[in-house]
Amino acid sequence: MAISEAPRPGVESPAMGRTRSDVSGFVRVLQYSAVKLVSIAVAVVIAVYLTILVANMGGYVDQMRIATIKENVGMWVYQAEEFRHLSGAEKRELIDQFAQVQIQALRLDQPFPIRSLRYLWNGLTLNLGYAEGITSDSGSRQVQHILLERLGPTLLLQASASILVFVTALFMGLALSRGYGSFLDRLVVALAPTSSAPAWFYGVFLILIFAALLGWLPFGGMVDAPPPPNKFQYFLSVLKHLILPVAAVFTSTIFASIFSQRTFFLIYSSEDYVEMAKAKGLSDRAIERRYILRPTLPTIITSIALSFITLWVGNVTLEQIFNWPGLGQLFWLASRAVDTPVIVANTIIYAYLLAITVFLLDIVYAIVDPRVKVGAEAQSN
Repeated sequence: MAISEAPRPGVESPAMGRTRSDVSGFVRVLQYSAVKLVSIAVAVVIAVYLTILVANMGGYVDQMRIATIKENVGMWVYQAEEFRHLSGAEKRELIDQFAQVQIQALRLDQPFPIRSLRYLWNGLTLNLGYAEGITSDSGSRQVQHILLERLGPTLLLQASASILVFVTALFMGLALSRGYGSFLDRLVVALAPTSSAPAWFYGVFLILIFAALLGWLPFGGMVDAPPPPNKFQYFLSVLKHLILPVAAVFTSTIFASIFSQRTFFLIYSSEDYVEMAKAKGLSDRAIERRYILRPTLPTIITSIALSFITLWVGNVTLEQIFNWPGLGQLFWLASRAVDTPVIVANTIIYAYLLAITVFLLDIVYAIVDPRVKVGAEAQSN
C-alpha cells in the first residue's frame, strides 16, 4: 500500500499554495470592490446634492413656495364668508397664522442648508415625495407614479432605437472590416460625421417629408386620437407613431456606431495571433468568433450598458418635437414649471443606474477578458 508523504515542516505543498493564492485573490477583489463602491457612492452623493442646489436655485424655489402658500391662504381668507366681518389687519394676521402652520408643516421655516440635507437624504433613500404642479394621467401627484407612467413610452422608443442601432452597427461593422477599403467602407467613413447632428435635427426633416409633404405618417403623439378600441389596432397605431422618432434616432447615430465597431474589428483583426490562426488554416468564421469578437466584448458590453442607461432619461428635445409622452418630455415640463421634486427624482434614478452600471462593468470586464486585473494584482503587474 502506498503511503502519501505528509509535507515536511517549513515546506509548502502545491495545494496549500494554490489555496492561499485563491484566498488572497478573493481578498483583493473584495478590497477593490469596497473601494470602488465607496468612490461611486461619494460621486452619487455629490451629484445628487449639486442637482438639489441647482434645481432649488440655492433656496429661491423654496421662497417661491412660501410666497405661493401665503397667496393661496390669502385668497381663501378673503373669499371665506366666516371671515368677512374681520378688519384688514385681522385678516392679515389670520393669513400669517394659517400660512405659518403650512410652512412649519413643510419645514420651510428651517435654514436652507438644513433643508437641502433633508432633501438629499430623501432623495438617496428614494423618498421622492410629491410634485409641485405636475400630475399623472390618473391625477396623482406622487413623483413615483408620474415617473412610472412616463417610463413605458420612453422605454419603447429608446429601446427600439438602441437595439436597432446596436444590431445593425455590429453586423455592418464586422462586414466592413472584412471589406476594408471597399466603396461601402469609404461611404460609411464619409458619412460618419453626420452623426454629430442630434436626433431632433433629423426628426424635423422627417416630419416635414413624411408627415407634412407625403402624409404617410403622423406628426407626433404615441397613438391616434381617439385611441382605437381594438388591441391589435392600438398596437398598429403605436407602431405607426413610433416609426419617425425611431428613424430620427437611428439616422443620427448609425454611421458613427458602424464606424466605431468597424474600427475596433480592424484593430483586432490585424493582431499577430489572428495571422497565426489564418496560417493554421482556421476558417474566417472561427477566427472572427474566437480572435476578433471576443477581445471586443468589453467594448460591445460597454456600448450596450451605456445605451440602456440612456433609456431612463429619454431624449428631451426629440420627445418634445414628436409630442412623445415619455420621461424626456416630463423633464422638459418639470424644468419649465420649476417642479423641483420631479427634476431631482429623475436625476437621482439616473445617477443610481449609472453607478450600478459602472460597478458591474468592472466585474464583467474581469469575466469576459482574462487580461483585466484588479486590486494589488494589477498594481504589481
